[in-house]
Amino acid sequence: MTAPTSARRQRLALLALCLPFFIVQLDATVVNVAVEAIRRDLGGGLGGEQWVIASYTVALAAGMLTAGSLGDRYGARRVCVLGTVVFGVGSALCSLAPTLPVLVVARTLQGVGAAALLPCSLALIVRQFPEPRARAHALGLWGGIAAIGLATGPVAGGVLIALVDWRAIFWVNVPFAALAIALTCQYVVESPPRERRLDPYGLVLGTVALSALAGGLIQVGRSGWALPLIAAGSLTGLAFVLAERRRRDPMLPLAIFSSRPFSAASTAGLLFNFCLYGTLLCLSLYLQGPLHQSAFATGMLTLPLTVTVGLGATASGRLTARFGARVPMLTGFSLAGLGAILLVAADSLPLVLAGGVVLCCCSIAMPAMTSVAMSTPPEEHTGLASGVLNTARQTGGALGTAVLGTLLTAGSAMSLSVPMTVVALGYAAAVGCTLLATRPRDLAALPR
Repeated sequence: MTAPTSARRQRLALLALCLPFFIVQLDATVVNVAVEAIRRDLGGGLGGEQWVIASYTVALAAGMLTAGSLGDRYGARRVCVLGTVVFGVGSALCSLAPTLPVLVVARTLQGVGAAALLPCSLALIVRQFPEPRARAHALGLWGGIAAIGLATGPVAGGVLIALVDWRAIFWVNVPFAALAIALTCQYVVESPPRERRLDPYGLVLGTVALSALAGGLIQVGRSGWALPLIAAGSLTGLAFVLAERRRRDPMLPLAIFSSRPFSAASTAGLLFNFCLYGTLLCLSLYLQGPLHQSAFATGMLTLPLTVTVGLGATASGRLTARFGARVPMLTGFSLAGLGAILLVAADSLPLVLAGGVVLCCCSIAMPAMTSVAMSTPPEEHTGLASGVLNTARQTGGALGTAVLGTLLTAGSAMSLSVPMTVVALGYAAAVGCTLLATRPRDLAALPR
C-alpha cells in the first residue's frame, strides 16, 4: 500500500504546484479579449488597455528574483502559499475595481502574488522529482498545464464576457487559488530554509528599470515622456547591474550566468514570452479591430491555438525525456518562426488563424527549455535559478506586450506585418540560443 499511496501523493503534489502556474498564465492572457469591454466601461485608450496588461507582467517580472531568494530563505512552500493568497485577493479586487487606475493597482497586486508563487512552485517541483526522467515528465506536465492556461485565457475571457461581463474573468481565479492552497498545504513537502540576505537595493532598482522601460515603450508615439522613461529605465538597469556586482549577497548573483546552458536557456525564455505574449495581444486586437470580431468570437477563434499550445507543451516532456532538450526546442522555435512569417502577410481570418496555430507550436520548446535551465544550478540555489529564469521570461512578456502592441498601431491602420516581422526575428534568435544551450559537451557536465 505504501507505493501507491506515495505515487498518489506525488500526483496530488504535482497538481497542487501546477494549479498556481495555470492561473498565473491564464491571467496573463485572459485580459487580452476584455480590454475593449474594460475601456468601454472604465474609459481609457489603447495606452490604458496596455497598462492593464503591463502592470501585471511588470510586477510579476520585477518581484520574482526576490521571491526566489525568499523561498530559499524561509521555505519555498510557505512563500508559494502566501503568493497564492495575495494573487487571489488581487483577483477579487480586480473584479470590484470602479475605475481604470484602481484596476491597474489591483492588477499590480495580482502580479506581486504571482511573482511569489511562480518561482517557488518550480523550485518545489525540482525538489519533489530529483530523478532526471521523472523531473522531465513533471516539468512537461507543469509546462503543459501552464501553457493551456496561457492559451485558454482568450477563450475563457470571451465566454465569460458574453455570459456575464469582464469582471467575471477575475472572479474565476479565486476558487482555483483556494484549491491550490489546500492541496499545497496537504501534499507538498516544504523545502529546507537556507540563510540568505535580502537585497532591497536590487529590488528597487530592478523594479524601477523594468517599469520605466515598459512604460516608455507603451507611450511611444503617444506622449513626450516616452523617450525620457526609456532612458531612465536603461540607466537604472545599468545601475542595477553595477549594484549587483558589488554586493556580497546580491539578489541576482551574476556568476549564475557563467553557465552557458543556463544563460542561453534564460535568454531563450525571454524571447519565448516576448514573442508569444506580444503575439497573443496583437491577434486579439487585430481580430476585434480590422476583422470586426466580438470578444466572444475572438475567444472561440483562438480555441485551435489553445489546443495547439496544450498538446505541444505536454508532448515536450515526453520528447525531452526520450531525445533530450535540443530536439523539442529546435522544433518549437522553428515552427513558431514559420508561423510568424505566415502572419506577416495575413490579412484575412483563415490566414490569421493558420499562422497563429503554427506559431503556437512554440509550446513544444517551453518545458524542454525549463529542464535545461533548472538542471544547471546546485540544489541550494534552485529557488534563485527559478526566479532568474522566470524573471527573464516575464520581462520578455512585459516588453513584448509593450513593444508589439505599439508596433501594431504605429501606422494609420492596424497591421500585423511589422510586429510579426519582429516576432520572426525573435524566434530565429531563440533557435541560436537553443544551439548554445544544448551543446552536448555542456549538457554532459550538468549534474544528474
